[in-house]
Amino acid sequence: MSAKNRKIVDVLNGKTVSPPPLWLMRQAGRYLSEYRQTRAAAGSFLDLCYSPELATEVTLQPIRRYGFDAAILFSDILVIPDALKRNVRFEEGHGPRLDPIDPDGILALKTDGVAEHLRPVIEAVGRIRGALPEETALLGFCGAPWTVATYMIAGHGTPDQAPARLFAYKEPRAFAHLLDVLAELSADYLVAQIDAGADAVQIFDSWAGVLGEREFADFAVRPVHRIIASVKARRPQAKVIAFAKGAGLQLKSYRQQTGADAIGLDWSVPLSVAADLQKEGPVQGNLDPMRVVAGGAALDEGIDAILQALGNGPLIFNLGHGITPQADPDNVTRLVARVRGGAR
Repeated sequence: MSAKNRKIVDVLNGKTVSPPPLWLMRQAGRYLSEYRQTRAAAGSFLDLCYSPELATEVTLQPIRRYGFDAAILFSDILVIPDALKRNVRFEEGHGPRLDPIDPDGILALKTDGVAEHLRPVIEAVGRIRGALPEETALLGFCGAPWTVATYMIAGHGTPDQAPARLFAYKEPRAFAHLLDVLAELSADYLVAQIDAGADAVQIFDSWAGVLGEREFADFAVRPVHRIIASVKARRPQAKVIAFAKGAGLQLKSYRQQTGADAIGLDWSVPLSVAADLQKEGPVQGNLDPMRVVAGGAALDEGIDAILQALGNGPLIFNLGHGITPQADPDNVTRLVARVRGGAR
């Protein structure tokens, strides 16, 4: 079976598929007991990301359990800063930590060796593709330059990314250079994933929603456009999903400005707006992850509303952000059955 026969690829080519194909952001994660066991055996989180064998196992776990229409590579958006020797580590209870970067550090970044550092991740892509059912799509991904840059500058996550916003205002040339470096490396990384067997790739801009109009154009749209243009120049058939969380009204022209084949929608996007966006091409989303935690009628009503509003156009059913660790796996079973029409 070729990639064109996989349902998610059909949707990315503009087709309406009923019932819509589905996968969930963070579908391989802490809510699953099998993931927790593998994570404990791996040592550190980055050890898990860089082990082709273990990353393959974790990626396959939700496919075995739920039969999603796509697997997404298990990795992290911060592997590129790690490859740039920014001392990435994950501290229990605190999330990612990096050595904060300054303008001199940005100018001193060395990009040679990045591809070699990421070779285990690319090996995992090939292994995953070989182990997946033929009908299951494989998605690769990277972090968008703006979101990755926010962690590099602050050295950790912050509620509103004020350190990165301030840095961009005070050091515009250095910040623009950082975004350019990250865009170039990200494009190379995505091409390598596609060559290794990914059917499509997603760019995660998890912090796009903190940006004003001009900053969104400069820091979110421009670098993502650069990535997508570079990928498609080298791999014209490549399919790209762009997810700019919290972008709101700025999503209206986001697809056209970036060149994305589909846009991911967070749960705050009204379904009426989502339906308008769908007129321009495929959309992905946008169930509130808290409905998966709540289960029951809240889950059913959220699913049904999305299917009613978006089910007659090109739709990839997904959450509006990643599934949370407190989600009950049985609620995911219920979600899959309802989307596919087995629980009406």
